[in-house]
Amino acid sequence: MVSYKEIGLVNTKDMFAKAVKGGYAIPAFNFNNMEQLQAIIMASAETKSPVILQVSKGARNYANQTLLRYMAEGAVQYARELGWENPQIVLHLDHGDSFELCKSCVDMGFSSVMIDASALPFEENIALTKKVVDYAHKYDVSVEAELGVLAGVEDEVSAEESHYTKPEEVIEFATRSGCDSLAISIGTSHGAYKFTPEQCTVDPQTGRLVPPPLAFDVLSEVEKKLPGFPIVLHGSSSVPQEEVDTINANGGALKAAVGIPEEQLRKAAKSAVCKINIDSDSRLAMTAAIRKVFSEKPAEFDPRKYLGPARDNMKKLYVHKIVNVLGSDGKAL
Repeated sequence: MVSYKEIGLVNTKDMFAKAVKGGYAIPAFNFNNMEQLQAIIMASAETKSPVILQVSKGARNYANQTLLRYMAEGAVQYARELGWENPQIVLHLDHGDSFELCKSCVDMGFSSVMIDASALPFEENIALTKKVVDYAHKYDVSVEAELGVLAGVEDEVSAEESHYTKPEEVIEFATRSGCDSLAISIGTSHGAYKFTPEQCTVDPQTGRLVPPPLAFDVLSEVEKKLPGFPIVLHGSSSVPQEEVDTINANGGALKAAVGIPEEQLRKAAKSAVCKINIDSDSRLAMTAAIRKVFSEKPAEFDPRKYLGPARDNMKKLYVHKIVNVLGSDGKAL
């Protein structure tokens, strides 16, 4: 058993309470490798923003659970080296799909876990979530649950259609399951292809696809039912067109990739939404930088020469999200 407190991590309870009260959202950045982790910590330390390091089931298998435990400890120490005296860093399991996986993460030093039983019937979702909560809370580990289904594909998470969260169900679900935060579905979607062209309109000035707006009426109803309760948005990458354009200009083939407009995420961050998940944007920033190096310097084979620029580009993206979208900068002094 590894305690996250010994590693120097924190759970989400205090940071979520402050975020809800302060009208901002905590960045939850997914990572799979060292360069992504370095970029996240550099950006968070520079902006003094609390941060959630997210690891999916697939990423955990890719990176190895033991290495992840030490990477998390290294991230805390690295943040301190960068001058962040009291780093507020969470290690979180994203979309855990079983009690066994969540338990394993708790035992290996995660400070927060998500049990995603949203595809199950309501009663089964409550039962599995409560089982995870009962175990995790023994070790002061936070638990995120999900009610409603997001469309899209990301790692092992896949659904063809979204189903908005039903506000009339949230009180019973949160009360009976005991979860610490609740991911809801209001129109966000996993992956870089969040919407079909048929779902979008065309901006007459730029010719780019404009996605449908998020269902803020659903969010408002959820807030009324659960005042002050931490709400989470998944699938909230904006799919920056400059990164898509760079990828496509250098041999890529990302057609009709559309994300969530940042102005809608800013609006969400000022509500009870206190955690916003971002994964695809980081992948795009990394891939754009790597493709550019490969295109301009086809003889390059030193990984540091293309992963270094990729890391820098991701850090730039993370700082932008923290400062200009989520408003979490300066909240972890």
